[in-house]
Amino acid sequence: MSKKEKEIKTNAMRQLDRAKIAYTPHTYECTEFTDGAEVADRLGQDHARVYKTLVTVGKSRQHYVFVLPIDDEIDFKKAAKVAGEKSVEMLPLKELTPLTGYVRGGCTSIGMKKQFPTFFEESICELDTVFVSGGALGLQLELAPDDLIRAARGKTADFTVKG
Repeated sequence: MSKKEKEIKTNAMRQLDRAKIAYTPHTYECTEFTDGAEVADRLGQDHARVYKTLVTVGKSRQHYVFVLPIDDEIDFKKAAKVAGEKSVEMLPLKELTPLTGYVRGGCTSIGMKKQFPTFFEESICELDTVFVSGGALGLQLELAPDDLIRAARGKTADFTVKG
């Protein structure tokens, strides 16, 4: 097998492999940030099954990760309550890659440089499989919600405004 043919593994994929968690990679053409709705459309997937990962910072300066359906929005008051903070806000974009090791559009809750408290919108448990970023632009991973939550050492909670 030549180097070109060798499958490229992201940190997220390596972590799932180590944990013996089954996943299916899905790739699509992408060289720059693409929003979740466009990703779902490119992959021909129901928007309700595709989730985005948001990194926030609390009043205490602690970081939190929130994973929610692409068409929903984070409710910052609910998110702060879930995280036990007075308030949370989005992490400035320039801090994303140094903090997580991932780029915008390729950020996932699995395999970040450091493990942060991670919360999944509770509706995720109603699905058989979900799609999340695989840790690189143009890569989505499909896996069972329970496996995703376990891999990210996360919890489920209600912190969204339905889109």
